[in-house]
Amino acid sequence: MTDASSPDNPASPPASRRSIRSFVIRAGRATVGQQRALEELWPKYGIEFSAQPLDLDQTFGRRAPRMLEIGFGAGEAMLAFAQAHPELDCIGVEVHKPGVGHLLLGAETAGLSNLRVICHDAVDVLQQQLAPGSLQLIHIFFPDPWHKKRHHKRRLIQPEFVEILARSLAIGGTLRLATDWEHYAMHMREVLDASPLFANEAAETGFVTRNEERPLTRFERRGQRLGHGVWDLSYRRLDPAAP
Repeated sequence: MTDASSPDNPASPPASRRSIRSFVIRAGRATVGQQRALEELWPKYGIEFSAQPLDLDQTFGRRAPRMLEIGFGAGEAMLAFAQAHPELDCIGVEVHKPGVGHLLLGAETAGLSNLRVICHDAVDVLQQQLAPGSLQLIHIFFPDPWHKKRHHKRRLIQPEFVEILARSLAIGGTLRLATDWEHYAMHMREVLDASPLFANEAAETGFVTRNEERPLTRFERRGQRLGHGVWDLSYRRLDPAAP
């Protein structure tokens, strides 16, 4: 993925700026249709990054529960969820421009009014642009597993990032994750189970069955044909002040 403050104004801050980064640089160009969407539909669906807290009531023109998907890729799950839940305001964060363009096209075709997109690093968005407790639901599906041992420190789900997620998630809110890399699934569970801010909603296995609200992507269907497993996790945001 590429870091960008908006689809038309890329900005690549130094890698040393933070220890957590919610993306990796990916090659790939937007199609003609995706580029058109980035130019013509961004004013309708796009939210420019700002270090100031965002007024979500003003952004969506109403007061409603909000969900966030981090790294939505091509936007398949994001689009399906927003269509299935018109009562929720849905925010997608993704830095890969072709994926942003693809989602914008889908949102326009579906006539959605409850979806917005931020094309920026999710760490900044969570820490600076979203107010504490402003989200009821967060989705993180198939983040980069960084499967080589020397790269494990680059994985998104780390104790520091879990605290950042907890800051924006309302008490009682839900964090849903999925990965097709078993080692990363175990890593996610280990990190989140150790957090006093979250409770695992699964039974003894620690993993939940796939929620029907997470549609099977083309990537996942291909993995199933090849015999790859997928691990889903669900956590509830706890009130640290509760007994």
